[in-house]
Amino acid sequence: MTTPPAAIKPASTPAESYRLTGELPMVDQAAVPFIEIETVRAKEFIPAAKEAFSALLLEQGQSKVIRPTFNWAGRNSLFPLHWGLACCAIEFASAFSARFDAERFGIVPRSSPRQCDLMIVNGTVTWKVAHKLITLYEQMPEPKWVIAMGNCATGGGPFRTAYSVVPGVDKLVPVDIYIAGCPPRPEAMIDGILKLEQLIRERKE
Repeated sequence: MTTPPAAIKPASTPAESYRLTGELPMVDQAAVPFIEIETVRAKEFIPAAKEAFSALLLEQGQSKVIRPTFNWAGRNSLFPLHWGLACCAIEFASAFSARFDAERFGIVPRSSPRQCDLMIVNGTVTWKVAHKLITLYEQMPEPKWVIAMGNCATGGGPFRTAYSVVPGVDKLVPVDIYIAGCPPRPEAMIDGILKLEQLIRERKE
């Protein structure tokens, strides 16, 4: 013989009814006391509202303020790797002289690849140095970009048929900007970096 389930004791007050069923009383029932409503609001509604508002502020702050600010600062202060391969490296060095003053555009070369976000391949790339170039590129933190400066870095230049020359640095690393010339002048290099800044802005990187 099964025992009948225990009868649920009816609620004596509207507040107790809310605690048992989770539903507010209807119009024809007695109203819930103001203190009970305030207690429920303080325990349930206010913490949930605060959490939702904090998450909204964090999301909007990162997407509308923090990330765009960091992107603007990064794209207008590119740090190229301080290295050279061939005669284009002389033009690369000249761009930072007093005459051209590339640093007025926020372009500051750094000697450590771990502090750089731009690699300017400025000269002939041979297969012997290819693995060193790839190692330097992999040591650079994200986001990072590559400029092929001059005909040798772009497509091998006058040595493109030689067995020891890489026919374009894009065979080794992804290239964002190509600068023509043999060798290109410092103004061309600065213009290429400004074009890269525009490309970064369009890509929203």
